[in-house]
Amino acid sequence: MADTDREKLEAALKTQGELVRRLKAENSSKEKVDAEVNKLLSLKEKLGLEDGKQKFVLKTPKGTRDYGPRQMAIRERVFGIIIDTFKRHGAETIDTPVFELKETLTGKYGEDSKLIYDLENQGGELLSLRYDLTVPFARYLAMNKISNCKRYHIAKVYRRDNPAMTRGRYREFYQCDFDIAGVYDAMIPDAECLKIVHEILTGLQLGDFLIKVNDRRLLDGVFAACGVPSDKFRATCSAVDKLDKLPWEAVREELVGEKGLTLEMANSIAEYVCLHGGRDVIARLQADERLVGNSREMQDEQKSARAGLADLDLLFKYLDIMDISTQVQFDLSLARGLDYYTGAIFEATLLAPENAVHQDDGSAPGGVGSVAGGGRYDGLVGMFDARGRRVPCVGVSIGIERIFSILEQRSESHSVRTTETQVLVASAQKGLFDERLRLLKELWAAGIKGETSYRLSPKLLSQLQQAEQSGIPLVALLGTEELAAGTVRLRTVATRQEVEISRDKIVEEISKRS
Repeated sequence: MADTDREKLEAALKTQGELVRRLKAENSSKEKVDAEVNKLLSLKEKLGLEDGKQKFVLKTPKGTRDYGPRQMAIRERVFGIIIDTFKRHGAETIDTPVFELKETLTGKYGEDSKLIYDLENQGGELLSLRYDLTVPFARYLAMNKISNCKRYHIAKVYRRDNPAMTRGRYREFYQCDFDIAGVYDAMIPDAECLKIVHEILTGLQLGDFLIKVNDRRLLDGVFAACGVPSDKFRATCSAVDKLDKLPWEAVREELVGEKGLTLEMANSIAEYVCLHGGRDVIARLQADERLVGNSREMQDEQKSARAGLADLDLLFKYLDIMDISTQVQFDLSLARGLDYYTGAIFEATLLAPENAVHQDDGSAPGGVGSVAGGGRYDGLVGMFDARGRRVPCVGVSIGIERIFSILEQRSESHSVRTTETQVLVASAQKGLFDERLRLLKELWAAGIKGETSYRLSPKLLSQLQQAEQSGIPLVALLGTEELAAGTVRLRTVATRQEVEISRDKIVEEISKRS
């Protein structure tokens, strides 16, 4: 490398390093810092390559991350609450391959199909990484001729997206899905899905939340009533779905400038998508002649809109019985962009504290992000069945990564136990490792979670500090006097109180305290 070129690279490297340090000092967003760090790493790598010294940069791929013991402890607690809820409602679990035949996923996600990861040709098969868990579930039902199923599935999915990791958006992430498949009376499974979302968000203690509901049939009826051509329904729906992130002015600009609607159509849509509330709003729409009348031109759409409103009214009746309707809101701006939804759709949003109740002016409460979503997809299984056999389905997906991000941020101010160890076996003098191991063997055999120092003769203070730092509640302390008397000193770490327990009663005593 020429000296001048090297000097330029070194100068750029120094400038970039100063920029990264300044952004960190200013507490800039993690996404912005990560982007500049990546540039810094690229400059370092280039400088090494120009010198003929190829350097291997250790980092996770873009849109992915490692999870240490602290993060995994939080994740396991969250998964435990979610799985307990799914099982309480009678769900079984399944698993499917991480990749599917490309043709299985093609055409199922509308505009989002461009985010699917395609793999290289493997043995004559064109494969893609799964984008979600719903399409593989529909393929599973069709392939195995299953007509009734209540299942949950927790697994990783992959999206070739521009990640916003500080907001819980990744290219590799977990989904937690619950679905009910089968022919049942209207809205009973749908109501149970909403009840499950309510139980999970309540159990996780995330704060106030709101579950929004709508119906894709009703949306199509609204678009028809506003003069939108049927071939633009899905594109219009995709734009309206952005109203939770963008102001109406930006969505209207997209509808007119990109989707090809007239300004009159867009303004007409605004009259509907601003509506939200409960059964009162449903009743108001049921009296809207333009939406549910009997015009020849829109006969099918108006019939579908009537059916959607009737189902939503029934849904709210069941939600009233289950005592959760106060946290559920009918919201016509909810669109959800995936192409396979055919009926009721829903989305749960965490509310900012100052907006946790409805405002006096009737505006919708503010939120801090969607944490669950789902809906009814009665036609998806039939796409995979040779005879087009329909299996009605409804399900919900918990936005687990966003929940993890929230709980990780909250945990930064306090300690998190990363093990479930119930007792540390310690010794007061040297040369007692064999006795510690004998006691530990008995504890393990009794199903008690225990550990001990891996040093033969550790200092007593270091053992007690190990228990405190790891959050282990009990210490079983052995010494020469205790061995002679056939006892064990049991120490409560939090209070530092000690009691002498007979050696043959120690397992029973620890089990009682755990």
